[in-house]
Amino acid sequence: MPQNKVQISFVIPAKNEEKNIKPLYIEIKSVMNKVRKNYEIIFIDDGSKDKTYAKIKEINSFDKRVKAIHLFGCFGKSVALQTGFKYARGDLIFTLDADLQDNPIEIPRFIKKINTGYDLVSGWKKIRHDPLSKVIPSRIFNFLTRILTGVKLHDINCGFKLYRKFVVNNLNIYGELYRFIPVFTAKQNFRVGEIVVSHRPRKTGESKFGIERNLKGFLDLITVVFLTGYIRKPGHFFGTLGLGSFGIGFLIGLYITYLRIAKGNIQFRQPLLFLGVLLMIVGIQLISTGLLAELITYSNRKMNYEDLIKEKVGIK
Repeated sequence: MPQNKVQISFVIPAKNEEKNIKPLYIEIKSVMNKVRKNYEIIFIDDGSKDKTYAKIKEINSFDKRVKAIHLFGCFGKSVALQTGFKYARGDLIFTLDADLQDNPIEIPRFIKKINTGYDLVSGWKKIRHDPLSKVIPSRIFNFLTRILTGVKLHDINCGFKLYRKFVVNNLNIYGELYRFIPVFTAKQNFRVGEIVVSHRPRKTGESKFGIERNLKGFLDLITVVFLTGYIRKPGHFFGTLGLGSFGIGFLIGLYITYLRIAKGNIQFRQPLLFLGVLLMIVGIQLISTGLLAELITYSNRKMNYEDLIKEKVGIK
């Protein structure tokens, strides 16, 4: 293996974390000196308003293993991660948050776990040092995700993860879907594992997520269930609903026809007749939507993240 071959890449999105960048770098460096693998650290500044990017550039000035990507604005964690994945050169890729709540001391345990045959290893913050307003909705959200997707992880949204390179090459996330990376990975038949990790209280800075995140999360969960279950067969989803609606409407129509023939008067059955006609129309529309969806192939074309970058340091 060439001396300069990168074995591990760290992809770290950061927004307004100027006080945490250098301590996090020092912790990662200390652990990696013991691991003895060639590594790089890629910080993605997602539209910070403070000196976060300046701190990253400062570290790069004396350690070229640290890379800096500065996005033009705040595009969200999905874009930041995808941008980092694009430039990561390691065969193994770590992601963790820049707020120092993820403890780099866990790095060797992740490596040991993935070497047992996994393609993605996700952290589980079994004991969380967050307000109950974050912990309780998170527990409910994780429970629903396990039930609806069948992916049996306790902490689906833990940012501390270790991937094999070919896993991130198959990701195409947008919006808030970064939270469901383990689900997308498992549905592609990659092996997904989990380890309990230590979680530290936030010392500086502020959380970037409010209560609206929980509402968006449940909407995204519905999206993920659809994408992972019907992305290759959308006609089955819409067609099933359409046939059900049309079938019920058709049976109502038969019943009204029977009454008309047998009794000759359906004066008081007109609302039921209207309902039957409406259900058949809706059924036809849903079936048509399913047929159109089958004509639209799922595109793997990814966003051109190069256009979103304001400046790069240490990256060709």
